[in-house]
Amino acid sequence: MSKTEKTVSELQGSVLSKSQIRTLLRNKPPLIEKMIDASMQLQQNGVDLTLKTVEKIAGAGCIDFSNKDRKLSDVVKLDFDDDWLFLAPGPYKIIFNEIVHLPKDIMAIGAPRTSLIRCGVTVETGIWDAGYEGRSESLLVVLNEAGIRIKKNARVLQLVFIKLSKKIAAGEAYGGIYQSENIGQSQMTLDV
Repeated sequence: MSKTEKTVSELQGSVLSKSQIRTLLRNKPPLIEKMIDASMQLQQNGVDLTLKTVEKIAGAGCIDFSNKDRKLSDVVKLDFDDDWLFLAPGPYKIIFNEIVHLPKDIMAIGAPRTSLIRCGVTVETGIWDAGYEGRSESLLVVLNEAGIRIKKNARVLQLVFIKLSKKIAAGEAYGGIYQSENIGQSQMTLDV
């Protein structure tokens, strides 16, 4: 085991620091790829994800226990005007620029950037399970009654990485229908 691998493995059960994340960015595949500017996006305890696309939720969805009757809500892609987009109050699906490649011993949790919150806007997201890879989607919710102007590639979410206490077995790594989403062919969507 190399000194770098030992340093990262000693942090089991903890949030990764900037230096540990920087080390994992050198992996093949890297922890995160397609960053616009790693020097700006790499934070003390995570990586800022940036806005690639915004879609207006345009229909009802269906969620059940087994996912047998699952139907995702229809969406309409919104176009940026000179790299800007005005969003009225309401929910929007967003897709990030960055592609995440989580190893089998790291999971991630996302939180909205505080500047976004101070504008009356938040981002809701699920857990990024160990073994997941893809260009993730989240829910951007505009609560500000005046709306918000948001620029393409804006940093909107900070992704925090947590080292698991042990590596999970291959069969326990994430393998759901969102695996490889938005990075080419997947079971649910195509790259936009």
